[in-house]
Amino acid sequence: MDREHYMVEGIGNQEVKTQIKNALEKIDGVNNVCVDMARGSVEVIYNNPATPEEIKNCIENAGCNIK
Repeated sequence: MDREHYMVEGIGNQEVKTQIKNALEKIDGVNNVCVDMARGSVEVIYNNPATPEEIKNCIENAGCNIK
């Protein structure tokens, strides 16, 4: 399994947190998602066929910016 960790701007409330988590969990190959609002971080554990680029795009499409 691979792991990606991102510092993310824009996780301002529970709704955004849930939106990011749900969107990432729909990616084929994603096994676990942890969104930490206090730290502004997202950690994703995944296998193929998921890719870091796909994960990054998903977070940005949810309206957040990766630092």
